[in-house]
Amino acid sequence: MPQLPYKVHELSVGQLSARSGAAVSALHFYESKGLISSTRTAGNQRRYSRDALRRVAFVRAAQRVGIPLAVIRDALAELPDERTPNRADWARLSEVWRSELDERISQLVELRDRLTDCIGCGCLSLETCALSNPYDSLGEQGPGARRLRVDRRTKDPEGEQGPGGES
Repeated sequence: MPQLPYKVHELSVGQLSARSGAAVSALHFYESKGLISSTRTAGNQRRYSRDALRRVAFVRAAQRVGIPLAVIRDALAELPDERTPNRADWARLSEVWRSELDERISQLVELRDRLTDCIGCGCLSLETCALSNPYDSLGEQGPGARRLRVDRRTKDPEGEQGPGGES
């Protein structure tokens, strides 16, 4: 994709797509969900301000780490409409997700490190299952892999509660 000339302040949907790497259909979807916004020309064509590039990059990065679109939209709603967000705006926004991202990283590391051992799923196919989960005793705690904290809304194997206090 060629660089956009600095003097270009409004982008067509094609230019935004080409520069951001997001499909035109994805941009329309993001707009329908309130993640980005456009104005219309006299000929009813969409025009996006240059800061839409940053918003699209932010949305795509957040999606890659599993943050739901509704959470992304709520976060972007905190940014100013009347001006291009600055570094402090983006820093404030990213700080909100720091603890959630740290928890996701912790879960991914645990998943990576425990998949070769009994995870309490009930398959009883590994030799270690007979020791760690005899007769699928962990199944009494509920469905799923009981020794992995893959669902924070359920009680984890150490008996701690999820973020909403559920157990």
